[in-house]
Amino acid sequence: MKNSEKYSGFELGPIRPPSEAKSLQLRITRNCPWNKCKFCGLYRGKKFSIRSVDHVKKDLLKIRHYADDIERIEKQPGGEFHSLRAYHSVLSENQQIAFQCALRWFQGGMNSVFLQDADSMVVKPDDMVEILLQIRKNFPQVDRITSYARSRSIARISDEDMTRLAHAGLNRIHVGMESASDEVLSFVNKGVDKKTHIVAGQKVKHAGIELSEYFMPGLGGEQYSRANALETADALNQINPDFIRIRTLAIPESVELFQDYQSGAFARIGDVQMAEELLLFLETLQGITSTVKSDHILNLFQEVEGRLPEDKERMTAPIREFLAMAPDDQLTYIVGRRTGVFFRLADMTNPELLKLADEMREAYQVTLDNVEVFAAGMMQRFI
Repeated sequence: MKNSEKYSGFELGPIRPPSEAKSLQLRITRNCPWNKCKFCGLYRGKKFSIRSVDHVKKDLLKIRHYADDIERIEKQPGGEFHSLRAYHSVLSENQQIAFQCALRWFQGGMNSVFLQDADSMVVKPDDMVEILLQIRKNFPQVDRITSYARSRSIARISDEDMTRLAHAGLNRIHVGMESASDEVLSFVNKGVDKKTHIVAGQKVKHAGIELSEYFMPGLGGEQYSRANALETADALNQINPDFIRIRTLAIPESVELFQDYQSGAFARIGDVQMAEELLLFLETLQGITSTVKSDHILNLFQEVEGRLPEDKERMTAPIREFLAMAPDDQLTYIVGRRTGVFFRLADMTNPELLKLADEMREAYQVTLDNVEVFAAGMMQRFI
């Protein structure tokens, strides 16, 4: 992007991790510099660019301005809601976006900032340091600044620059590892290999920055399901990230992987096989102290959370229980989970919820023969 580009107002990117729901979304890049992964269509047809530091600073000043005004209005005796509505109503459309971001952040405590979009580590280290220091200057109360990043981009950064970023305030990075199987990574065109995943993860940890790595059960399909679990666990064992986040594969019709599925080049696995893969993955994690999070609606078991190694048995227990069930009971749970009736396996002990899940089975006419198609269709609703 040319430095002469005119500032067009506050910008808000399209995505952030669930764990950053209360963070200020600060856009420093637009879209994704790779944008070729077969399983992702979020940035398809959109050009990548890096915003100028000056434009990011202007966004921060807008948020500072609105946060100060919101604080002033909140301190007024009575009528805060109506005062905020009146304030909001006179703003332009772009100003309203910035105001709403500031309001949500204010209500969330103003403690964390998330740098958008898909890969902030492509920004020059000097520019990133300047942005980080500007955040701290405007909002000294912030205790966490986080970002998405690709392993390939991180691996290119020197250890010295990574440490500079940490000292300037970047203290958590989210990496979409998805898989560390070279066969899977190549097939889905991830643009990285297992070795680079490991180098990047170790670099982040060495700099003293918290690391969240994402694992995507199902990404290897039937052919590479076992490799997806084993190779990814092996890479994570060498990295020891602070967080391992589970993101079950879903295949919307808009992504390239759906075309592979239709042609037969990719054989999608169902929820029972997904559970087997997840169990194998968790069993293979050894010698690390990561916290496992299952904080996404696409996951079959949201209760699979805890800290390694002490919580491994508790985390794997519901998966083992599910796999030991009769096929008809597995079917009931899958329908209940995919329709939002169940959130965890223990919900099947609730007679009212169990009845509702059975009613869903009947309403959707789900059988053992069509459950995989049903589940895949329901998962697309949440993408």
